[in-house]
Amino acid sequence: MKMVGATLVGLVLWTIVMFVFSIIGFAGIMASEGMTDVEDGSILRITLNGEVTERDESSPLAILGGDNETLALEQLLEAIDKAGKSDKVKGIYLEGGALAASPAMLQELRQALVKFKETKKWIVAYGDTYTQGSYYICSVADELYINPQGMLDWHGMAAQPMFYTEVMKKLGVKMQVFKVGTFKSAVEPFINTEMSEPNRQQVTSYLTSIWGNMVSEVAKSRKLTPEKLNAMADTLLVFQSTDYLLKEKMVDKAKYKDEIRDLLKKKCDLDEDETLTFVSVNEMANSEVSLEKKDDCIAVLYAYGDIVDDAANNMTRGMAGTIAPAPINKELDKLMNDDDVKAVVIRVNSGGGSAYASEQIWRHVTLLKKKKPVVVSMGGMAASGGYYISCNASKIVAEPTTLTGSIGIFGMIPDMSELLTEKIGLRYDVVKTNAHSDFGAQDRPFTPEEGRLVQAHIERGYDLFTRRVAEGRNISQDSVKVIAEGRVWTGEQAKKIGLVDELGNLETAIKAAAKLAKTKDYVIAKYPESSSFFEKLMSENNDEGFMESQLKSTLGEYYGTFNTIRNMKNLKGQGMIQARMPYELIIR
Repeated sequence: MKMVGATLVGLVLWTIVMFVFSIIGFAGIMASEGMTDVEDGSILRITLNGEVTERDESSPLAILGGDNETLALEQLLEAIDKAGKSDKVKGIYLEGGALAASPAMLQELRQALVKFKETKKWIVAYGDTYTQGSYYICSVADELYINPQGMLDWHGMAAQPMFYTEVMKKLGVKMQVFKVGTFKSAVEPFINTEMSEPNRQQVTSYLTSIWGNMVSEVAKSRKLTPEKLNAMADTLLVFQSTDYLLKEKMVDKAKYKDEIRDLLKKKCDLDEDETLTFVSVNEMANSEVSLEKKDDCIAVLYAYGDIVDDAANNMTRGMAGTIAPAPINKELDKLMNDDDVKAVVIRVNSGGGSAYASEQIWRHVTLLKKKKPVVVSMGGMAASGGYYISCNASKIVAEPTTLTGSIGIFGMIPDMSELLTEKIGLRYDVVKTNAHSDFGAQDRPFTPEEGRLVQAHIERGYDLFTRRVAEGRNISQDSVKVIAEGRVWTGEQAKKIGLVDELGNLETAIKAAAKLAKTKDYVIAKYPESSSFFEKLMSENNDEGFMESQLKSTLGEYYGTFNTIRNMKNLKGQGMIQARMPYELIIR
């Protein structure tokens, strides 16, 4: 009993100690969310490692577990902007690494750094290893350094879709596909064994456009020619020595990290024994700035991720960044009725999803537009359903490397009858009162009549989609159909054919909205309001968000396919009708 008592006392004391430490930890995290006081002589440090997301999607459980390799573009842009305006910040230190982001998001981040340089402050970049994305960002620096034994990847661009048709055939599963649009390639992995010629044509076109933009910008910063950079890409640069990189002027000098530390001290006029003061992206973004009180407001509403019918559904409620009609329409209505909000910028970053949900959001964007200007700022992609919800805006702004268009619709329902009846040996029977009472039954494919009805339904959806685009862009429906067909365009290409009004970033869109609203003095408010760390922790969806992040980390590039298929659950409802980009847009 004495031993048991001692053990119990020990457990109680341990619990109390851990509780105190947890409170201290939570207090520290909560304090970090408040306004940060930046010290004089600070350096904004940006570590280009991990995945770039539109907004902060980190799960509190992932943060507490030390697994939080995400960078929020919203915070990055705000931190760089404030660093440029702050007298306390000397410059920016970029640390290259393995960076994953869409080309348009990388382009917007790079544009922010180019603007920062206009303040005459310096940017220094260093990397042990530069992936192509991080090198594209770091090439803007005044001084670009690499570890003497480091590596730099610059290889060009490639799209490599994966095809499941043969695997499905072995399993006894056949995909029943209904679509409109010659270029609508989202279904190809499930019915083909290679890319169709129209798909190969469109992928070649948009990759060439994206790569051309990247090469042009790096060439300007590094004072190299595009021909030279393309020649470098053909040498498999990642396996070349640092001496070769120096010789070809891909970097300025090779230095170790301690040498970079000494270099930064000189730039900050510090002695060798003094310590550098770094400020993180989060701290800089949360630093206090003096703002004049202004009555007019430009609202920025973020809409990113898959477009789904119901965000509260068990399959999607744990996913960060889903776009569902109920919550986003509520925000649109609130902004419509707020007299202080003079214009709304909708930041769209979506490859699409449910055609039904896209139509509902389109309706509320249209209602908002009747009362005040609506400008769409396209991020990494605003394609298919993402373009559907954008097409009726007062003005559309996109990055040159944004992927957009993909105006087309498809439906895809698996026929598992061979798997169930032949492979497994299950037997089914049916009693029905009408010809199609057992529509969607697992033991048989669609009849020709059912297939015809589904295809007609898809074609009506496509007709509605193209009509919405024609109305929004003020062109004929026939003209829309010429550039539609499910084809993907870059923002640069989309502007030439009238799908986009102006090339630029979020700042460009905000200025355009202010001009349409005829206001010069305004504040910017962002919606939906970001949840605090504590609110995220207490959220009932927190455990699902954590599991989703782990699933995404485990599946990697296969996550997109898995996620899309699992959400096509309602064969008789709108969920099977999709307006989206290809499941896996794997660009290397």
